[in-house]
Amino acid sequence: MTQALPKVVTFDEFVAKYPDNTGKRYELYDGVVVEMPQPTGDHEEIVVFLSTKITLEYSRLNLPYGIPKTVLVKPIENESAYSPDVLVLNLPNLVNEPLWKKQSTVTQAACISLVIEVVSTNWRDDYLKKYADYEEMGIPEYWIVDYAALGGREFIGKPKQPTISVCCLEEGEYRVSKFRGDDRIQSAIFPELNLTAEQIFLAGTVS
Repeated sequence: MTQALPKVVTFDEFVAKYPDNTGKRYELYDGVVVEMPQPTGDHEEIVVFLSTKITLEYSRLNLPYGIPKTVLVKPIENESAYSPDVLVLNLPNLVNEPLWKKQSTVTQAACISLVIEVVSTNWRDDYLKKYADYEEMGIPEYWIVDYAALGGREFIGKPKQPTISVCCLEEGEYRVSKFRGDDRIQSAIFPELNLTAEQIFLAGTVS
């Protein structure tokens, strides 16, 4: 029995059709529309915690950054579009984004200071596909927050343990540093951020 191939759509077709008023979230992976799993409460509490702490930090430093609610990140080289859990935009550079005004989409690394993905059951996307595309785009910093230790052992160790992978761009490639427990997160974008991995993980257990 043969399996039907998924329908391939362009980015323009994707943004014209989705969201489809069902309340579901979608991303585009090389022309294939993928429905995102409904996040858990723990996942969302961590997203709120990180958004709050990072907003306080860039506000303290008087940086022209902002965290939008729903913005797509589109690699130029393929028909993909991602909706990160936390996206820190460099607001003054948005004037150079051709898709910003009509489609709230960013394509240039100069507009993206930091991307954070909080790992769900589709962990391979965060560790492999998005990692490769964010690196190719030249996004300066990418965090993978694996609070439930869902990723493969090559990414979070054996035995598996909650891990935050901070990927900083150096000479066009990501250098990955891993943080666990009481490790203080080392961020090139926010070097004075005083936050441990455990504080982030505990944010998902507040209720």
